[in-house]
Amino acid sequence: MSSRKSFEPRGVIPATLLAFDDCYAIDEAATRGHLAHVAATPGISAVTVNAHASEAASCSFDEQRRLLDITMDEVGDRVPVVNGVYADGSHLGAELARMAEAGGASALLVFPPNTLIAGGQLRPEMALAHFKTIAEATDLPMILFQYPLPGGQGYPFDTLLRLFEEVPQIVAIKDWCNDAMLHERHIRTFQSLPRPVTVLSTHSSWLLSSLVMGAGGLLSGAGSVIADLQVALFEAVEAKDLGQAQAINDRMYPMQQAFYRAPFLDMHNRMKECLVLLGRLPQAVVRPPLVKLPAAEIEALGRALAEAGIGPEGAMRHAAE
Repeated sequence: MSSRKSFEPRGVIPATLLAFDDCYAIDEAATRGHLAHVAATPGISAVTVNAHASEAASCSFDEQRRLLDITMDEVGDRVPVVNGVYADGSHLGAELARMAEAGGASALLVFPPNTLIAGGQLRPEMALAHFKTIAEATDLPMILFQYPLPGGQGYPFDTLLRLFEEVPQIVAIKDWCNDAMLHERHIRTFQSLPRPVTVLSTHSSWLLSSLVMGAGGLLSGAGSVIADLQVALFEAVEAKDLGQAQAINDRMYPMQQAFYRAPFLDMHNRMKECLVLLGRLPQAVVRPPLVKLPAAEIEALGRALAEAGIGPEGAMRHAAE
């Protein structure tokens, strides 16, 4: 097993996919190839596993442990690994955190429990109990996954501040508040605290705008396909080269439109199909309740790749322009 690498909560952190075979079992060879390809992207800060992009909701505890073992063996000597903690119960979350630390992960991405949907925003002590239970189980730094407030799982602004104060292991948030005004408030406030908390954007459908607001990085499933463009965009914004950032965003635009169209839940399904079209995965199997995309949508994904200049045909088209 690779030794744990130091984690810096900044920059581009792709959330990787998980390949399955025809019987819905983990396809280890295909998963390793995907991990190796993403981890080889110059300029990324880490990779994430056992999160939305890897269909963690459909994976058992043992499968999540196996995915982390595969990841550490394949790329753990190259990049820090962030492991998702996707659990409704806080004690299960603590067990996942212990597993991640024992397995060599460098940080945790802590999802909000579904338990909070029915009024948890009115009980901030529930969020505190969840994070404190996990923090007691591990010394790993945590990334808090911030959901949109209207769905019931987002943490109110004051609750976030209290969490940062009482759970110092929280070093960053993966911000999916889905509210541009609130997102900018997060960036300006959290990154200026006496103990700064980095805002990692996951507003991947409007990433340029988010980064220009000052987000310290991004954590996104789209990095499973376009990590190189994400790095280029982040670096252009950091350099305050707006022209270059706009040019890169023009290339990303067709992929953003293709990935995040309705139904939103198919985003990672679409990313798998893109990797098949690019020859980076042998097949795009998803576990139910996700189902195979229709042929017409897969064809549209191919056109989006070409328009973005991704893959051999796309690169030729982009060069001609």
